[in-house]
Order: sequence, then structure tokens, then C-alpha cells
Amino acid sequence: MSAPTPVRIPSGIDSRVVLFRVQDEVDVFVVRTERFVVLIDTTGTPSQCRHVLDSVAAELARTPLIVVNTHADWDHVWGNSAVVGRGPILAHEAAVTRLRAVEASQALRTKRGGSARFNEVELVEPTVTFRDSLDIHGGDLTLRLLHTPGHTDDHVAVWIPELRLCLAGDAAEDPIPEVTDPTPGNLGRIRRSLQLLHDLRPAYVLPSHGETSSPDLLSRNLAYFATVTERVSALPAFDPAADLPSGLAFADCVPAGRELTPAMFDFYEMCHRKAIRAAALERP
Repeated sequence: MSAPTPVRIPSGIDSRVVLFRVQDEVDVFVVRTERFVVLIDTTGTPSQCRHVLDSVAAELARTPLIVVNTHADWDHVWGNSAVVGRGPILAHEAAVTRLRAVEASQALRTKRGGSARFNEVELVEPTVTFRDSLDIHGGDLTLRLLHTPGHTDDHVAVWIPELRLCLAGDAAEDPIPEVTDPTPGNLGRIRRSLQLLHDLRPAYVLPSHGETSSPDLLSRNLAYFATVTERVSALPAFDPAADLPSGLAFADCVPAGRELTPAMFDFYEMCHRKAIRAAALERP
């Protein structure tokens, strides 16, 4: 897998924000403030994370590091061991529960069975946790960590009010976010989280997946979930395990966005089916 590479920030976004892309996996961010260098997510392996840290070594030589985990999915936190001893790791309190769960250890064993690059991964928990929100006061910039559940229970988005910039994590995604666990209530949670971010009126939205900076992403994601909910609710009876009826296919519900490879299409079609199952569970 390729190393993280710096990606040119879209026009208009402040140069204090640096985007690093692990192709086909995740985007992570470095925000350089007067008081701290803030790393948003640590990628999927310690070696990838070290590559990012090496890229900002000059700043780190004179400015303390703070790490934020947006949530405990493997591609966002499995690089945590690379920052142990270098600064605090901030996350929602539910991230600790997720990293201690047997499912996390099982996922790591599975990944190691598929690729040796995961052999160095250790499941490292955050060192500072919060419940609703937490502000990092960087002097010139404020990073407000907002609990935005729905994709996962522990999900956190980052709002930088001085830049009108939302680092959305996996709460928003192009073309659609994943409702990872389509159980009762989760679709409502992700819609409320998207609305929370939308109501901030960001000028720019940078998700962890999707390669966009448009604030319209939030509106499009909200419209997608509204469409799915409305069409599922209108059906007299519905078996989410059956073939999708007319009007509920991926192409019928998902707005045209970035070009998808066949593998990406299969992934987002799976996400679409999860959203439909979640909507079915919320039928009155």
C-alpha cells in the first residue's frame, strides 16, 4: 500500500491545513496552529503515520503534538502507536470501548492474515476522552471536536470556526456515508449529526473519504437519507434482504458525484443497502 502523500489543498482553504492521502484508504489532516500541531487521525498503520509525522518534523521540533482520533475504525486509528509518548490522543469516550472490544482484536487478526504490513499494529487507546464536545485552543485557531454519532457511536467531527472549515471524518462522504451498524436509531443519529454540521454553515467540508471540499456534500448526504427514508416508508411491506424494488436501486437514490471504480461502486452499493435496512427499522 502506498505511503501517505501530501495533497494540494483546494483553493481558498487556509495553508495551515495540510491533507495527506493514503490512496484508496483514507485522508488524514495536519492543522498547524500557534500552540500545537494537531494530527487528525493516524492512518491504518504506524509506518504510514510516521511518514506523516516526518513530513512535519520541522514544525514538531518547536511545537507540541496533539492527536485526534475521529473514530476507532482501523484506517483512522491503527497508526496510534507511532505517536505514543509524543503527545495526547483525544477521542470520544466510546472509542475506548470499541478498541477494547473483542471485535477490534478479531479485525486485527484478520488484517494480519491478509497483509504483513499490519503486523506492527498495536491497538492503542486514546489518552484523553470526552462525551459531547472538546475545544483545542491553538492560539490563532480553535479546533472544536463534536460528537457526531451515526457512522459509529464514537464518531467525532472537527470544526475550525476561524476558517469556516469542517473536517467531517466519516460523518459525511461522497457519494454517501456508511451507516456501519444499521440498528434501530442509527439512521436518525447520522442524519442529526449531518444536520448539526450543516447548520454550522461551513465554507469548506473535507471528509476522510470522497476527495471533495464542497459544503454541498452535507446537503447531498442529507437529501440522500431523506430520499431513502421516504421511499422505504411509502412501501406497504418491505423485506430489506430481498431484491430492491423500483425506485430504491442505488442509481435511483444516490446523486451523481465523483466517478466510481467497480470496487468503489460495490462498496457504496453495500452502504446503500445498509441505509435501506436502517430506514426499514425506523418505519412507523
